[in-house]
Amino acid sequence: MRFALLVLLGLVIGVIGTVNVMNTLSERNPMPKAVMQAMGYHMGELSHALKAKQCESPRMQQHLERMLSTAGDIVPVFGITEKDFTDDAGRLQTHLRQAAQAAPADCAALALLLKPINDTCDSCHQQYRR
Repeated sequence: MRFALLVLLGLVIGVIGTVNVMNTLSERNPMPKAVMQAMGYHMGELSHALKAKQCESPRMQQHLERMLSTAGDIVPVFGITEKDFTDDAGRLQTHLRQAAQAAPADCAALALLLKPINDTCDSCHQQYRR
């Protein structure tokens, strides 16, 4: 009898603990990951276009503009107010704005514009990616 009560008590505590963990996990903010996924998708498309030597300006322009729009969400979504982080985000927006305004006409121009964007992303990811 005593053994059965201890097993039952263990099961009840386990269920309560599982419910608490599941509630905590479901309350996490999915936006930071979504923003980085969107940025990664567009950067990947630009990189694939470079490798395939298919750098048609309208398509590349669309990806650059979408990245610029999404980059504006980085600071508010992540909620990190450290100067280094906000400076990196600002640099990324500047590089993306310059790339979108330049409207690269060929792969060589696109590659030159993507280098500072990649460098800024890498710098921030080295410091803040967990």
